[in-house]
Amino acid sequence: MQDQHAVVSLHASWDERRHLWRAAIKWPLYSVAVMPVLLAAGWRSGSGQIVRLDQLFGFLLASVLLLLWENLTNDLFDAETGVDEFSKPHSVVSLVGHKRPVRRLAHLVLILGLLLICLLAWRSTLTVLFLVLASCGLGYLYQGPPFRLGYKGLGEPLCWLAFGPFATAAALLVISMPLEDPLLVPWGIALTLGSGPALATTLVLFCSHFHQVAEDAAHGKRSPLVRLGTRRAASFIPWFLLLIFVLEWIPILQGKMPITALLGLLGLPQGFALVRLLIAHHDQPELVSGSKFLALRFQALNGLGLSIGLAIAPLFGWGL
Repeated sequence: MQDQHAVVSLHASWDERRHLWRAAIKWPLYSVAVMPVLLAAGWRSGSGQIVRLDQLFGFLLASVLLLLWENLTNDLFDAETGVDEFSKPHSVVSLVGHKRPVRRLAHLVLILGLLLICLLAWRSTLTVLFLVLASCGLGYLYQGPPFRLGYKGLGEPLCWLAFGPFATAAALLVISMPLEDPLLVPWGIALTLGSGPALATTLVLFCSHFHQVAEDAAHGKRSPLVRLGTRRAASFIPWFLLLIFVLEWIPILQGKMPITALLGLLGLPQGFALVRLLIAHHDQPELVSGSKFLALRFQALNGLGLSIGLAIAPLFGWGL
């Protein structure tokens, strides 16, 4: 049966539908999926350790597949609650017009992603599989029934946990040589390395709600934006950015990361642009609908700069 919320998307012109599909695919969003393993590779390369490139590329592909699963299922879950009825014509469910093919595709990419993770874990350590399953579980808790913790304002901490310590620890293990102790999890390195970049990923989620506060509130979604209001939420953005850099700079001051890790500052211009946009237009949905993409550019440039800074440290006489 055709979804009743798909009428606008299905009857759009060809050019409009093409634009909507580009918005639905959200390819820039996949920078959040690949960042943990890029950071892990930068860390290991900078410390003179072996990086297993076949494992790295396999984990990149698996991460993209699993994030695709999460995005598709989030569209499905939001279609069930009606929260995307007016604010998200680029929902995949709205564009396809039926839930069943979207559900089937979501199941397919989940199976493919987990099968690939199983292969990678078998070639490294089974702990990788458990860490990835934990990340997937956190993703389900975010939108999946009966939990729907994102509707209770807990999406951001779940996001930080999934893309921070869990994903970073899995990435560190998967590109390493098999350990003597297969149950050993590098939580310390994962927290040092992933805390700041994961908070940058959380910022993307936080900013994705600025243009739909009224719709979220109407459907019982008590996101931080609904609880705080757009003005107060916008005032938190500079502090968000400051905390990201504090988490990335403290290890540098402690000597745990090289000074070249300051290349994470590459994202700062996008961060400034994000602050200016939201402070000036926080209550104008049509003007702030692109704020999450500014946050994405910040996240991508910050994480990429940090990864490169870690990798090139030995060239400047710095060791990890």
